[in-house]
Amino acid sequence: MKILITGGAGFIGSALVRQLIVQGGDDIVNVDKLTYAGNKESLASVMANPRHVFEQVDICNRAELDRIFARQQPDAVMHLAAESHVDRSIHGPDAFIHSNVVGTYTLLEAARQYWQALPGRRREAFRFLHVSTDEVYGDLEDSDALFTEHTPYAPSSPYSATKAASDHLVHAWRRTYGLPTLASHCTNNYGPYQFPEKLIPRMIINAVRGEPLPLYGHGRHVRDWLYVDDHVRALRIILEHGRVGQTYNVGAHNPLRNIDVVRAVCRLLDELHPESRPIGPDGAPASHEQLITHVEDRPGHDLRYALDAGKLRQELGWAPQESFESGLRKTVQWFLQWYEAPPRG
Repeated sequence: MKILITGGAGFIGSALVRQLIVQGGDDIVNVDKLTYAGNKESLASVMANPRHVFEQVDICNRAELDRIFARQQPDAVMHLAAESHVDRSIHGPDAFIHSNVVGTYTLLEAARQYWQALPGRRREAFRFLHVSTDEVYGDLEDSDALFTEHTPYAPSSPYSATKAASDHLVHAWRRTYGLPTLASHCTNNYGPYQFPEKLIPRMIINAVRGEPLPLYGHGRHVRDWLYVDDHVRALRIILEHGRVGQTYNVGAHNPLRNIDVVRAVCRLLDELHPESRPIGPDGAPASHEQLITHVEDRPGHDLRYALDAGKLRQELGWAPQESFESGLRKTVQWFLQWYEAPPRG
């Protein structure tokens, strides 16, 4: 196939592009605006590959999307482009509405026009996979319940509200126009190349610098953590074998409190980078845990997310290959190497 991937220079998108180029035989058309979170350095290993074409384009630019569809003639779309940081959405929601809602609408319309003009077999085989988040479901609070694909939406932040809106647009374009769409909702991702404002890379970098490790509230917020390469394997399986019109939850069934995640990072840094340990009250090196600092919680902060990924496992045979421990060790090692010689861009 030739696959058009939006947001392919972002954290998850670049991992998807790298995996497809290295492990698959598909051609990739990579469309990314290159905002603050898009980094071409994450594509350095594939940028010169003849199966990879990069287009620096905003998905809100309909004329440019029409040009790309007409010229590249993709067989599928994997839509990952989105503004995704909750704190940024609280302080500047307009960018999230523009990218996540208007951008998704513009991409859907460009894809629909292109798909409707395809000849019979190609039209039947075409797929549009929309990649979303578990945050659209809202807050499980202190319950032991899990989000399923049928959980009603209850977004809490401007970010999750715009992702919920984009989800509804995708489902409406399938129902109204017949566009063959699929959707996925994933838990928190972590791994190499993640933008440093996210929890795990921020804690690694701050700890190495000897700076405070800011943790919202008491650190009791629970998230299910999935290694990014496991997520993109799931996306590939959903695109190839998922049923049109279906939504698939992607999770590791590995819920952890934020405080426990940060402590795990600190323990690994104590082992792998002992020279950055802070000095304790007795004048001897202490654990990086001494740097944890509790700060005021952010507005509307959901306490607990947890997904039931049973449908994906049972129907399509997917399961994560990395445990949290193995994935976190790889992540910390990568960021330590990055910190010693940070990439340009």
